[in-house]
Amino acid sequence: MIDRRILKSFDWGFLIVAALMSFIGVMTIYSATRPLLDAGQQMFYLKQLNWITLSLVCFTVMVSIDYRWFVRSAYIFYVLGIIFLVIVLVAGRKGMGAQRWIDLGFFSFQPSEFFKIFFVVTLSRYFSGLEPGVQLGSRQLLKITAGFFVLPSILILKQPDLGTMLILLFVFTAMVLTVGMERKLIVAIVIIAVAALPVAGKFLWGGLKDYQKNRIIAFIDPQADPQGIGYHITQSKVSIGSGGFLGKGYTRGTQGPYRFLPENHTDFIFSIFAEEWGFIGSMVLFSLYLFIIWRGFDTAINSRDSDGRFLALGVTYMFTFYFVINVGMTLGLMPVVGIPLPLMSYGGTALLSNFIALSIIENVRMRRFASYY
Repeated sequence: MIDRRILKSFDWGFLIVAALMSFIGVMTIYSATRPLLDAGQQMFYLKQLNWITLSLVCFTVMVSIDYRWFVRSAYIFYVLGIIFLVIVLVAGRKGMGAQRWIDLGFFSFQPSEFFKIFFVVTLSRYFSGLEPGVQLGSRQLLKITAGFFVLPSILILKQPDLGTMLILLFVFTAMVLTVGMERKLIVAIVIIAVAALPVAGKFLWGGLKDYQKNRIIAFIDPQADPQGIGYHITQSKVSIGSGGFLGKGYTRGTQGPYRFLPENHTDFIFSIFAEEWGFIGSMVLFSLYLFIIWRGFDTAINSRDSDGRFLALGVTYMFTFYFVINVGMTLGLMPVVGIPLPLMSYGGTALLSNFIALSIIENVRMRRFASYY
């Protein structure tokens, strides 16, 4: 049972905004996939509604459990996540050139989506156990890099899923910088990084798949092959630009329904939204995302313990990187790396993991007062 005093601290605005954004996503998914020219419609929006229902149920369950229990069980979750990532590589379902899903027959899910949450919880467990004010030295940094980051990154890259690996990297880096490092270690890392950049760049380039190389080339110069490797970015810019200031109006966009823009209901859903709602609508949507991000950082600042602070920070970092990278992709400011727009893009596992992650922020926020312990 949840203490009534804790229920009084429930942030309804936080949940309402998250739910509102997910329903805006359903509306946009419907518009992007609506039938034209006598084509049949795939019921992606109905499937997404079912996932929203499940996500809200999971959100309710998650906030009812004290977040400190998740922190105490962090290493168990981490090992469980690694096991599922291995299962994906051994017996996962293949699709669109990747092997990222576990198919249980009645539904399939993407373990890497949930592993990101396990990753944040595990880092929170480790960092909250450090002495207050401690700065990481070289041994500690190598320890946590080898112990928490290297193995899952390799397993996820094997799928391959560059976008998720980058999210892990960004979250890991942000949380390490939050804790702080010794000055001499920072200097050494910068020097080594600059010196090794040419060799590392050549090595990493050689390890990329052809389609990943094409995405980088398209990012640098999308007009080099506008009908080929630069097609996604070019059409995304056309969609956003055609929306103008006020937009064309709901279900009046053409880029999605006429299939000019590939992946219009997943990675490029913001392009469809911007075409229909224009600059004004996009600013309103950005305000909703900034509200979620602000609430996350505010929760971390006002948390009553380091467990809650690192949990809220980790989830907020993850949510922020997802938002910034996806919008950057659609605007041509970043390479296309297959990262969905949180709460809006089609995808049941991604939506469920979004709500579970946000429930962690709500969980910490509800229990932020010392009198409740």
